[in-house]
Amino acid sequence: MRTVLLFLALCTGTFSFAQDQEERDDSFIRDSNKTLLKIDIKEPFMQVAIKCNDFKPAAYEGGVAAYKDILNKYMYAYLNSDFYALTGDFTFTLVLDDKGKIVDVKGMPKVQNSEIFFDDMQYVVRRIKKNWTPASCNGQPVASQVKVKMNFSSMSADID
Repeated sequence: MRTVLLFLALCTGTFSFAQDQEERDDSFIRDSNKTLLKIDIKEPFMQVAIKCNDFKPAAYEGGVAAYKDILNKYMYAYLNSDFYALTGDFTFTLVLDDKGKIVDVKGMPKVQNSEIFFDDMQYVVRRIKKNWTPASCNGQPVASQVKVKMNFSSMSADID
C-alpha cells in the first residue's frame, strides 16, 4: 500500500511540476491591425481656365470616368495609409504641362498628417502612365490645372 501511495504521489508531483514548466512562445505576434479606406472621387473635374478666346480644357483618354476609375484603383493599391487617419473633403490640383504630363499635385486643406497623405497622392498620380491631352488656347497646347475633389476616409481597425 505504501508503495502504491508513494508511486501516486511521485506521479502527481511530476505531472504537476511538468505543467508548471511548460514553456510558452510569446514571441509570435499576430498583426491584427487593418486600415480601412473609403474613397469617393467627385465628378465633374474642374478645369482652371486661362484668359483665352478659344480655350479647350485638358482631357483624359476615355473621359473623366476612366481617370476616376484608375485613380481610385491606384489609391487602394498604393496609398500607405498606416501613417495617417484622415476623414473629410480634399481637393487635389493636378498641374499639367503643355504636353499633357502631370508635373505636380497639390492637396488642400492642410490638416494634421495631411502632408504624408499628399505625398502619397503624388506617388499615386505619377504611377498612372497615360498622359492627358493638354488644354489648348487658340489651337496651341498650354499648361493647365485640373481640380479633383474627393471625400476620403481612413480609419484603423483592430481585427482579431
